Amino acid sequence: MMWDVEIRGMASAHAIVASSIFMATVMPAVFVENFSVYGSHMVWLYCVAGSVAVVNITVFWLLGISPPTKKNTLSYKLNRLFRSCLYFLLSCLFFHTVVVLYGAPLLESALETFSLAVLLSTLTTLRCLCVLGPNVQAWIRVFSRDGAMSVWDTSLQITTGCSVIGAWLGAFPIPLDWDRPWQVWPISCTLGATTGFLTGLLAAPVWIHWHRKQLTYKLK
Repeated sequence: MMWDVEIRGMASAHAIVASSIFMATVMPAVFVENFSVYGSHMVWLYCVAGSVAVVNITVFWLLGISPPTKKNTLSYKLNRLFRSCLYFLLSCLFFHTVVVLYGAPLLESALETFSLAVLLSTLTTLRCLCVLGPNVQAWIRVFSRDGAMSVWDTSLQITTGCSVIGAWLGAFPIPLDWDRPWQVWPISCTLGATTGFLTGLLAAPVWIHWHRKQLTYKLK
């Protein structure tokens, strides 16, 4: 019974997050003339990143998934918020560096590359901050072998892996001589990352439900 409640809660949360991506794709067309995912890609990218960020933070806060703070003082909460923002910024710089090392232009299209890094950080690091807080040791534990201690930890593993793999797969069509509008950097990578993230949101509760008898960690 506890498994069913936990998995249903996850599925509902994931459905809300997924719907935020749909809304971020549809709503800008009301306010931006001639809006399209390809033609106004940076607008779409930041709409998706902003929507996912706000919905993730809200949903995890309402569900009480985030680890409880040991102190209730204002200075402690501000320090925690500062570290979370710092980790997110460092994550953006990390992804930007990795993407450049994988062949993205160093100076040309630097804004587009950093925007991809922001999206990837939103789909991966932000969820880690929501579930685990700014605790690097907990992050290392979750992403090590057999390190998950809850269904939400497993969800982090799946959605993060799917997002990164999706962005990586999205880079493959770029050098091909197809002359398609979605081959412009970094459209296919951002679409791949978003598609991978959506796939992870769907796959996580299904995989956990399917393997619930083999999972032995304690539920939070």
